[in-house]
Amino acid sequence: MNFEKLLILDARLSTRLRVAEKPGLLRAIATVLAHSGDSWFCLTAMALTWLFNAGTWRWRSTILVIATLITATLVLGLKFLVRRPRPEGEWGNIYRQTDPHSFPSGHAARTAMLATLSVGLGPAWFAALLLIWAPLVSLARVAMGVHYISDVVAGMGVGAFMGALFQLVFL
Repeated sequence: MNFEKLLILDARLSTRLRVAEKPGLLRAIATVLAHSGDSWFCLTAMALTWLFNAGTWRWRSTILVIATLITATLVLGLKFLVRRPRPEGEWGNIYRQTDPHSFPSGHAARTAMLATLSVGLGPAWFAALLLIWAPLVSLARVAMGVHYISDVVAGMGVGAFMGALFQLVFL
């Protein structure tokens, strides 16, 4: 199978998962999950954790902020290198205007990196929560029509790699 056929299959499968234009509970859940991986949301949560905690949680949040910023820089570079346009759609205009490129998914990379890194940082309940949350965010990004399946698979791969790398560096 050649590359062009893979892209067509990717687009077809991604369209099947799409719920952005279908009102209901599934769309509402996908909307919340898709936004929950936003960088501003994640960084705000980490900043509040740093501000209102001491000791281990302050240390964890510092590492997570540094890792998030470095991962975002890598993903942005990859997006400008590849320049794959996002799928057509109405939902997610803020993403479409500020970042017209879809490959790899920054949300998938960020959440996979956080989940992978949290396995080493602990505690176990935190890692388990993020390991469940990360793929749901990635799936929601496809469901809401701002990414193709290959975008989130690649993003999760980049994120998992970066999370493992940060474990080596920080832990």
